[in-house]
Amino acid sequence: MSFLNKKMTWTNAEFIPFKLCIASIYLIAGAYFSNFVQHYYIPLFVLFVISVIWTLYLWVRKMNRSNQDN
Repeated sequence: MSFLNKKMTWTNAEFIPFKLCIASIYLIAGAYFSNFVQHYYIPLFVLFVISVIWTLYLWVRKMNRSNQDN
């Protein structure tokens, strides 16, 4: 599990999917406590899944590039 110990730099643009991921899961959690947000549960969940996949793809791609440099 050495991939958790590697340090990388991220640009602000690369943080966008991660921030979308975090924001959407907070809104999903809020859907259980508010009737207003509950109407958007499915689109927010889809946004969360897409942003998680996107973030993981960027992370793996960055890991592969850093491994090729070494």
